[in-house]
Amino acid sequence: MRRRALIALAAAAAGVAPAAVLADASSLPPKRYFVLAHAPGPKWDSTKGFRQQVGIDQHETYMQDFFDRGTLVLGGPYLDNSGGMMIFDLDSAEDAQRVAEGDPTVRSGLLAVTVKPWLAVFRQG
Repeated sequence: MRRRALIALAAAAAGVAPAAVLADASSLPPKRYFVLAHAPGPKWDSTKGFRQQVGIDQHETYMQDFFDRGTLVLGGPYLDNSGGMMIFDLDSAEDAQRVAEGDPTVRSGLLAVTVKPWLAVFRQG
């Protein structure tokens, strides 16, 4: 019953009819993740693409460590060169904020980051 209530709340927040969502919901319970949304920071060179940014290799190395440990679920750059998104499976918003602020490219100003909790109502094993 709790799952149905969460799905209904998520649907209402998204402006979708809860009945429509409940009819198509996956069999897995909703799970909370944290999204780190990256955008170009003040040191971003708009004349260069993502891979050509000086220092972006530090970001990739930093994120690879979390991926190897299993806390980074999914991530990568947007295809329009406007930043990127990382989805983390962490215990708390404070943990997510520490990860975000520990990124060397965030500290240097190459990237800016916003952290948001996210409820994955639809997901596959």
